[in-house]
Amino acid sequence: MNVRRLIPATALAGAVTLGVVTLSACAGTSDAADKGSGGKLGVVASFYPMQYLAEQIGGDHVAVDTLTKPGVEPHDLELKPKQIGELGEADVVLYLKGIQPAVDDAIAQAGVKHTVDAATLTKLEAHGTEVGHEGHDHAEGEHGAEEAGHDHGSEAGADPHIWLDPVKYAEVAKGVGAALEKADPAHAADYKKNTDALVKKLDGLNTAFVNGLKNTTTKTFITTHSAFGYLAERYGLDQEGISGIDPESEPSPARIKELQDIAKKDKVSTVFFETLASDKTAKTLAGDAGLKTDVLDPLEGITDASKGDDYIEVMRSNLAALQKALGAK
Repeated sequence: MNVRRLIPATALAGAVTLGVVTLSACAGTSDAADKGSGGKLGVVASFYPMQYLAEQIGGDHVAVDTLTKPGVEPHDLELKPKQIGELGEADVVLYLKGIQPAVDDAIAQAGVKHTVDAATLTKLEAHGTEVGHEGHDHAEGEHGAEEAGHDHGSEAGADPHIWLDPVKYAEVAKGVGAALEKADPAHAADYKKNTDALVKKLDGLNTAFVNGLKNTTTKTFITTHSAFGYLAERYGLDQEGISGIDPESEPSPARIKELQDIAKKDKVSTVFFETLASDKTAKTLAGDAGLKTDVLDPLEGITDASKGDDYIEVMRSNLAALQKALGAK
């Protein structure tokens, strides 16, 4: 993933130390501690996809604090000492290893008993790590069998964007629900009920994508950020990333020429860009190739530019954008 703005190890160590001092001197003053004293389970989520799960499943029994505030590009997050301190005060920490290395390090040092890594709740695969043809054109039923040939786990090269596949996101939701039940047994029945309701919504979203993308003029889409590998594989599409897995890396002239050729060959009409990263490269490519541009939201955060107020709404907007760009019939 993007490592261009990682906190140096010495700086992180200092921040963690300062965070510990803050906890010792001001115990009970953090947001998580205050919420916990109100009788709710204090959950710290690393970024929006984890926040959404915590809120949907936890309901009225949890108080959720998010490390990545709206409008902040998650990969670039630099934790403040207070945030590191709040990690240690949380009842539950929910994160996705591989998206935010600085957060990964801080969480490892916080040592919270109920720490949930969403990457362990489903199988990770390698997507967008090479320039070129990144999708997999196969029937949905082949998905599980093909996973055996991919790189799994949180090791280098694994794609962490699992929340953009509603089926994998539902698997993660079940794991998060089980973790909340374990952390707060008194409300286990409610967590189970809420988990089932969320999984049902995600199943409906998956059905909408399957039906909505079944018959299209083309299966290829071009996007600045190769965040949609799981989505492409799930629904038999071909993702062509301008910048690969790093949303701000610069493509080579050869890659730009290749994408222009792909667009012509595969009848691509649209170049997608996202809400939290620059649209300059997408618009330049689109202008040179005579293509349109549109937003395909990787849902790393909800902002005023997001086409929807929550995960389900934004994903349905993504579906509509794909249907239009791919010529759905």
